[in-house]
Amino acid sequence: MASVFFYSPLLLKSILIAQSSSAEPVRGTWITNVGSEVLHSRANIKKAVQQCHDNGLNHIFVVVWNGGYTLYPSSVQETYIGIRQHPDFLGRDPLREIMEEGHALGLKVHAWFEFGFSYAYKDSNNLWLQRYPSWVGRNKEGKLLQKNGFFWWNALHPSPQKLLKSLVLEVVTNYQVDGIQGDDRLPAMPGEGGYEDFSLAMYASEHAGAKPPLQPKEKAWLQWKADKLSLFGKDLYQSVKAINPSCMVSWAPSIYPWSKEEYLQDWPRWLQEGYADLIIPQLYRYSAEAYGKVLRQLEQQVPDSLRQKVYPGILTSLGDGYQASEKLINEIIQLNRASGFHGEVFFYFESLNRLSTSFYKK
Repeated sequence: MASVFFYSPLLLKSILIAQSSSAEPVRGTWITNVGSEVLHSRANIKKAVQQCHDNGLNHIFVVVWNGGYTLYPSSVQETYIGIRQHPDFLGRDPLREIMEEGHALGLKVHAWFEFGFSYAYKDSNNLWLQRYPSWVGRNKEGKLLQKNGFFWWNALHPSPQKLLKSLVLEVVTNYQVDGIQGDDRLPAMPGEGGYEDFSLAMYASEHAGAKPPLQPKEKAWLQWKADKLSLFGKDLYQSVKAINPSCMVSWAPSIYPWSKEEYLQDWPRWLQEGYADLIIPQLYRYSAEAYGKVLRQLEQQVPDSLRQKVYPGILTSLGDGYQASEKLINEIIQLNRASGFHGEVFFYFESLNRLSTSFYKK
C-alpha cells in the first residue's frame, strides 16, 4: 500500500529551501583543529578560505565540538562544566571568523560537531565523566564504552541527548551558519553499548520486562538501538528547522551497513524519511579499485530520486602523514561523476596545502 505523507507548512518550507540551497553540487572540505593550524589565527583562516575558493570549493565543514570542548564560546557548555571554550581558542571565536571570511567569498559554512556523543579520547578521567558518571555508555561487561580510543556517552540517555541538542541549537540561534553537521559520532554509539541501567530499563519497558540479548549485535537488539538514535536525529533535524528553515542539516556517517552494525547509524532511513538535507558517507579508501567497490554499493543504496542529496566523502590526507596522490584523487572524482555523484567532500583541508593543483576548473 502506498504511503501518504502530510507536511506542515514550516517543514515543507524547510525542505524546499534545503533543496534549493543544495542545488549546486557540493564540493567541500572538512577543517579541523587536529593536524591543522587553520583555526589558530584569523590570518590562517583568511588564507585557508581563499585557498578553498581558488580551488573551486563551495562548502566548508568546520569543527566546533572536539575533545569534549566547543571551539566557540558556549554558554551551554559553561553551564554544564564551568568551561566556556576550548583552551586553545580563548579570546577568539574561530567559528564566527571563518563564517565571516567564507561568506565574503560566497562559500557556505557548516558547523561540524565532530565528537558527537564521544566525550573524550584516550582519557578515562575526563571532566565530563567526573561530573556526569550516569551518562556514560557501558558494554555487556559493565565497563566504560570505548572504541578506537574514544570514550562514549550512552547516546540513548536523555541527558547527553539534551546536551548535544542544546549545543547544536545554540549555534543555529547565535550564528548565521549555512548548516550543521553530525558525522560518525552524531547520532551514533558503538553497537557494543546499550547495557547501562537506563537503557536496560527502557528496553524492558518495551519488551514485557525482558532483558536484551547478551550478544550486542543481535539483529533485533541492534535495530532497536539504531531506531532510538534515528528518532533523536529526526528530532534534532526538526528542531534546527524550527529555528532556521534555511539551515541545512547534514550527516557524514560511515558506509552502510557497516555504519549500523558498528555505530547504530541507519542512515538510509534518515535519507528516505526526510531528515537529512545532505548525506556525506565516508567512502575512505586508499585505492581507486577499493573506492569503486564501495561506490557501487552506495549507488545501490541511494534511489535516483535522492541522489542529489548524497555526496561521497573521500580521504585525501591524514594527520599521520598519509597523502593521497593527485592521480588517485582525480580517479576517484571521475568515478563519482560516472556514477552520477556530481560533488564530493575532502577529508581534510590540509590536502589542499600539500598538493599543487586544483581538482575543479573555475
